[in-house]
Amino acid sequence: MIKIRKASERGTTKNDWLVSKHTFSFAGYYDPQNISFGPLRVINDDVIASSGGFDMHPHDNMEILTVVLSGELEHKDSMGNSTIIDKSQVQKMSAGTGIIHGEFNPSDKIPVHLLQIWIVPAIKNVKPYYEEKTFERETMLNKLCLLGSGNGEEGTFLIYQDVKIFESIIEKDKSVVYQPANLRKIWIHVATGAIKVNNTNLEAGDGMGIECEDDILNILGKANESRFLLFDMN
Repeated sequence: MIKIRKASERGTTKNDWLVSKHTFSFAGYYDPQNISFGPLRVINDDVIASSGGFDMHPHDNMEILTVVLSGELEHKDSMGNSTIIDKSQVQKMSAGTGIIHGEFNPSDKIPVHLLQIWIVPAIKNVKPYYEEKTFERETMLNKLCLLGSGNGEEGTFLIYQDVKIFESIIEKDKSVVYQPANLRKIWIHVATGAIKVNNTNLEAGDGMGIECEDDILNILGKANESRFLLFDMN
């Protein structure tokens, strides 16, 4: 089964400081055909205007990753963490028994563009935890870079779910391949640029879900430079 989720079909939240595109149902946007994909619950594509941001608010029992695509993002939380990350860094929270956090654009001139990703954990009520990691461009240029997994292998984020999360920056006419295991769920999200997955063209904001397929995925760069994420889930 292959499912294509076009950028133009996503839900939208818009106010004076935020434009957010929702791949799956979120907040006031509800689409019964797009609630989630396996444990992947949220992919929000957010552009936060200068000096804007999400005030402190609570979460529990959710694995939350934030990938900055451009600009900078300031994070504060109830555990005392206060930091600013840029596009070379990814942040991850295990909300567990409960965490309060806020995400802000510290710049008074430049918007910040980010992806916020939620994954439903397999283990509930863990101790809340926050961390951030730097992933240099070279580690994902024309290759798949592992960001996190269910066992935190290779020094990546520990995700409380049977999932592997990869990121790649791919140049035009370069390709990477991925072999899904049988009965696994794969979701590919194009953050910027354009790619071709086997015979399917995808542009920025598009998503592709693959379920119970074991064909090798050949991912080809179609723009000068493209950035995408690949989720491999049970």
